[in-house]
Amino acid sequence: MIEATGEGFGRGFTEPEELRNNGVVKNVGEAPQEELATGERSTRNRVARSILDHGPSTVAELAGRLGLTQAAVRRHLDALVADDVVAPREQRVYGARTRGRPAKVFALTDCGRDAFDQSYDKLAAEALHWISQSAGGGELGDAAVAAFARARLVATAEKYREQLAAVAPEQRAETLARALTADGYAATARSAPLPQRGEQLCQHHCPVAHVAEQFPQLCEAETELFSHLLGTHVQRLATIAHGDGVCTTFIPRVETVSPQQEPKTTTASASTAGRNPA
Repeated sequence: MIEATGEGFGRGFTEPEELRNNGVVKNVGEAPQEELATGERSTRNRVARSILDHGPSTVAELAGRLGLTQAAVRRHLDALVADDVVAPREQRVYGARTRGRPAKVFALTDCGRDAFDQSYDKLAAEALHWISQSAGGGELGDAAVAAFARARLVATAEKYREQLAAVAPEQRAETLARALTADGYAATARSAPLPQRGEQLCQHHCPVAHVAEQFPQLCEAETELFSHLLGTHVQRLATIAHGDGVCTTFIPRVETVSPQQEPKTTTASASTAGRNPA
């Protein structure tokens, strides 16, 4: 278990059914209308589900279980391979090996498994409840969950810090957005609407949104991380976990000052992380 050993980021912690959202192929873009009309996507999901239920399978095995021709199965498998949902591999042979090449089997990739409902959200929520109760509940429990939330971001903090250190301060918000996007958050950075002076970091996807509904410490730790990385106070304006359509963080612009002065910002506390101030 990851253990908190101090405050802040970067130095204080030791490093540590059916297809969800209408199917595994949803993430690869919109399918042509004729494909949807003929049920291609539904059949493709059946192929993936059969592999999940029965393990790595040959074309012949899938055709027999699903009542399809082998040619049809191959066509769906080609699409699933292109979408990184399944991957071909050589079939394992136990005992005496027969003559000829072993049949090729198709197995789910990590991406393919993630597309199925595996109750990860429920497991994560139960684990955090256990952490909270083990620490005594109440304020002590909240503090323990907050320590865990910070600890899980240690590796992320180091990776992002290296990327931000390589760019000018005015490019850091955009660089952070690209780093978040690479990790699945679909983030963008843009100028904040007047009269605010700064930028808005928008995350259009949150992998832990359902758990963060119960444990806002996850949002608070992330907002604290942004503040540390960007070197300024930031303010969380909205979160997906709170029911908003996008997680939005305001990053105030650093005012230009003389070298003898401390830089000033239109500061806003990160303490509203995970909650819409409105």
